[in-house]
Order: sequence, then structure tokens, then C-alpha cells
Amino acid sequence: MSFDFSKELLDLAGKAEERAALRFRAIEEVSFKNTQKIMEAFARHRVSETYFRGTTGYGYDDQGRDRLEEIYADVFGCEAALVRTGFVNGSHAIACGMFACLSKGGLLLSLTGNVYDTLQTVTGQHGPESGTFPDYGLGFDYVELKDGLPDYEAIEKRLECPEVTAVFVQRSRGYGSRHTLSIDEIESLCSLVKSLRPDVPIMVDNCYGEFCALKEPTQVGADLICGSLIKNPGGGLAPMGGYVAGKKELVEKAANRLTLPGIGKECGATLEVNRSLYQGFFMAPHTVAQALKTAAFCTGLLTLLGYDVTPKEDRAGLDIIHTVNFGDPEKLKAFCRGIQAGSPVDAFVTPEPWDMPGYDDQVIMAAGAFIQGASIELSCDGPMRPPYTAFIQGGLTYESGKLGILTAVKHLLEQGM
Repeated sequence: MSFDFSKELLDLAGKAEERAALRFRAIEEVSFKNTQKIMEAFARHRVSETYFRGTTGYGYDDQGRDRLEEIYADVFGCEAALVRTGFVNGSHAIACGMFACLSKGGLLLSLTGNVYDTLQTVTGQHGPESGTFPDYGLGFDYVELKDGLPDYEAIEKRLECPEVTAVFVQRSRGYGSRHTLSIDEIESLCSLVKSLRPDVPIMVDNCYGEFCALKEPTQVGADLICGSLIKNPGGGLAPMGGYVAGKKELVEKAANRLTLPGIGKECGATLEVNRSLYQGFFMAPHTVAQALKTAAFCTGLLTLLGYDVTPKEDRAGLDIIHTVNFGDPEKLKAFCRGIQAGSPVDAFVTPEPWDMPGYDDQVIMAAGAFIQGASIELSCDGPMRPPYTAFIQGGLTYESGKLGILTAVKHLLEQGM
């Protein structure tokens, strides 16, 4: 693949960067302040080479693992954290958090519409899978969104029902047309729940949103947050894993779900990954900023080309996901193939739609990443269903992200689209 672009495309790219200049400065300011927060936490917890050593076997007394969890709790402004490579993905961490917030006979109420596809299996919406909510006598329900945002009036009425014993908030949009929530909006939801049902724990799926703002949901009223280490907080260096952070009691329950009661957080060998987890968390605000700048450039360029992109300027930068509605399956496939061609890894591969586990529709995915499936690296995917939307996220560096987007647009233009 040659990164050789026409003068017309480069001129258009220059205009997109000019339009994004103010957004770039705002992104860099948030990155600076979040980096300062992390560096202060590293200093308080006296991070040293000692903590980078891994453990084997049971992983008892892994000082590096335990200290990193203290740092996560410190930075996220909460009591405790569980940061483990034993989480196979973000959905695994979220599922453990869901079970941690519920007791026998409890009902989890989502305030942001239905959960996304892979979690619908957990809640028992995808047929006779084992280990789901119904198997444990647990219930799930949700409040429909109103114009893409939480319906506060409907939520208030639903919270009057005593069977609701925990609530769920999805910060990012996932594979949906809804809006990503701002930290202020999450705070408003938390305030509403606490005013009506102070006994009900509030859990937030924090995927794609970490370090996009100056606060995390645990700093505005959430009792538990969960996410993936191969998204924002891993900084592009964490090779696998997820995290749960919040109130100590809930984190301990999530640990019992991850391992088993009586073991909880005590076990879990880290082998040789501690250094990558520490360095990834240190890099996270900067890496997230690169992804957000890539998103700002992409939405600006595709807007100039006449495509329907989201989020619009008034909601930009709330998470690292941005979308393009192509309205045509061939355009979606062409764009994804262009992203793949502009990737540092597997640029020679041609993505095809496939039956991705946990999803009802076929999904096409472009992900030429150093870490398989790492959404903090530039990737693009979308379900093969109308309006044929490309969900784009990540960018380890702005420079590589810009090159990837330019390659995708070049691919579209060369295909006559």
C-alpha cells in the first residue's frame, strides 16, 4: 500500500484540520491534566522497578498487581479496583460487575436502553445459554431512550418499583444510534437514582470513555465502573485484560465472580505483563488524546465529503467512537478495507463480513492492530444492517490515525464511491 494521496485530497485534509484546531487544543488540555493526575498517583504510591516483576502459579503477594489496583482506585476516585489479565474482554469485566451488583431475586434496570449484543447473552435475551441471569434467578429490564438520551421521567417512574435492586448505565453508544453520555449527564442520572433509591447500586459500563473528560463516573456518584484494558486505560500497551473499580464491597464481589469465593483478589499471576499495564496506564491520557484527534479529523474530512457523521460538534469528544452512515453495504465494506490497508499490521488483508460471536448480524471489521481487537488502535467495524454504519475508534498516534483515515477515503474514491 502506498501512502500517496492526490493534491485534492490533501487540500481537503488541510481544511479538515483547520476546522478541528479548537477541538485539538481542548483535547490536549484534558490530556495534560489527566496525565498530571496519573503522575501524581504514581509518585504517591512510590512506583518502582520492583512492581514490574511478574508472578507465576497462584500469584500470591503480587506487589505490582496490588499496587496498580491501588493506583487505579486513586486515579478514578474510588475505594478499590480489580485490574486483571484474567478478564478476557470488557464484556467479561462488565458481566462480573453486573453479578456483583445483584443478589438472589434481584433485577438490574438499564437506564440507557437495552444493553449491547454481547451483554444481551448475559441477561438471558439470546436463548438457552447457560450461566445467564435467569439461571441465577436474576431479572433484567430497561428504560427506552428518548431522542437518544435517558428519559428521566420514565426512569423516575420505573425506580418506584421495589423489584429494581441495581441500575446500569452505558456511557458509550456501542453499536447504536444513541448518544454517548457526558460526565455531567451521568452525574444527573446518579443524583436522580440516589434521591429516590439510595440503597440501589449504580453501575456504569465505562468502555471507550476513560480519560475523555477530567472526571470518571465514580467521581460523580457511580458505585462501580467496568472496562477493557485493550481500550482506553491500557494506553495501547496492555496486551489483554479488564478492570472493575468502585466501592470495595462491590469490587470484592466482582473478584469472587472472576475467581471464586474465598479466593477473590488474592490469586492471579501476572507473569511478565505488569510493566506493560503500568506503562499503558501512564500513557493512557496521551493515547486517548491521539484517538480523539483522529476522530476529530475523520469527522471533519468526511463531513466535507458530504457524509452523515456523528457525533456532531456539540457532543464531540465524549468517547473515542465516531460513526459514518454510508447507507450502502458496498461503501461500508470499501471504507473498512481502506482502513485495513492503512494499518501498520496486516495491511495486506481484505476484511469480509463474518458471523462474529455474540452478534445477530454479520460484522465487518478492520483492525490492523498490534494487540488483537484493541479498540484504542485505529479500527473500523460495523454490523451489516441498515443504515450500514461504520463505527470508527482509536488511533495510537494522530499521525498514523490520519494516514489510516486518508487511506480509507482514498479507497472509497478509487472505488468510485
